[in-house]
Amino acid sequence: MPTPVVLAGRKTRLEPLTVHHAEALAEAGAEDRATAAFTLVPHGLEAALSYVDSALAEQAAGRSLPFAVVGAADGRVVGSTRFLELDYWQGPLVWPAVPGVPYGDPATVVPDAAEIGNTWLARSAQGTGVNTEAKLLMLRHAFETWGVRRISFRADARNLRSRAAIERLGATCEGIRRAHSRGLDGAVRSTAFYSILDDEWPAVRATIELRLAAGASPAVLGGAEDLACSPHGDVGGRRAGAQTVAASVAN
Repeated sequence: MPTPVVLAGRKTRLEPLTVHHAEALAEAGAEDRATAAFTLVPHGLEAALSYVDSALAEQAAGRSLPFAVVGAADGRVVGSTRFLELDYWQGPLVWPAVPGVPYGDPATVVPDAAEIGNTWLARSAQGTGVNTEAKLLMLRHAFETWGVRRISFRADARNLRSRAAIERLGATCEGIRRAHSRGLDGAVRSTAFYSILDDEWPAVRATIELRLAAGASPAVLGGAEDLACSPHGDVGGRRAGAQTVAASVAN
């Protein structure tokens, strides 16, 4: 499985998640939880320990690579994120396909595609640029170190805040899978899917770096009509992609 690594930026540092982060994660998760309706955010030390244990079990099984999100200036843990849905396309072609199984030396294998998700931040870290820089660090590692062909994102279709943040990165909306799974609130949720391909990465990277340099922190999009995917699964409305993001920064 991919080797755990520290990814460091100007204001954000991503550290391989360990049990030593649990207490700080509990503190971060105890802040205003108004934005935690659609994302699993541990509440209390026991929940944080369980959260870390589950993440490390997935990592040991080769299914994910979790991080603690840390403020570079003060060293405070402000949340968590991870690579997941690691997919490998190398090796002999077999049918039926066996997804998620690497071929070759486990010490050096890297995925051909992955998803970035399970991201949450303490309320005090939201809107500060920490999330944008964390995504830049992960995307840069995926495309430039691993050499992946695709990075995916997904969000509960009702989570307009997360969907807007994904679209501001320059990810392309692939559509909404209706009645896709069960949400944290117990309701059957639809899921919005997004992706960035390797040939799109240079333009996406440029626009993210421009946004960070400009200190851009635009308001969350106002409603579903502003998003690239409609609530009914149609791709339309506001156009997603790096060109749109660049224009929004320039203006």
